Amino acid sequence: MLLGLAAGLSILAGSPVPAGSGYALIVALGVSMGLQNATARKLAVPDLTTTVLTLTLTGMVADSRLAGGDGSKAGRRLVSVLAMFVGALVGVLTILYVSVIYPLLLAFVVIALVSLTGRALSTRTQVWGSG
Repeated sequence: MLLGLAAGLSILAGSPVPAGSGYALIVALGVSMGLQNATARKLAVPDLTTTVLTLTLTGMVADSRLAGGDGSKAGRRLVSVLAMFVGALVGVLTILYVSVIYPLLLAFVVIALVSLTGRALSTRTQVWGSG
């Protein structure tokens, strides 16, 4: 909801975003990201960090065959890193060449779809990492 509020605020503020509206965006997005991180920690999905890219990369390298590990989690970690990179690239290109409004709307739609999908699948009893 906070991400939707930020998207709506950015639409009303226009582009470039004035300073006062910019501070409101910072607060809404900061709280939204904090809640997302808290939710990810509560779900405890193994090897899928949301805000600590460095930890994911370190785990990928430390557990690699070159470092003496079995490399079994490299695929999941690599997908996580690539998803973060592609998301950041799309966001920055959209801000630079289109408007600040569209990355916020896109993020809102993606988060809403993931939330609805998670809710729909929440009746499954399988534990993370067991399948």
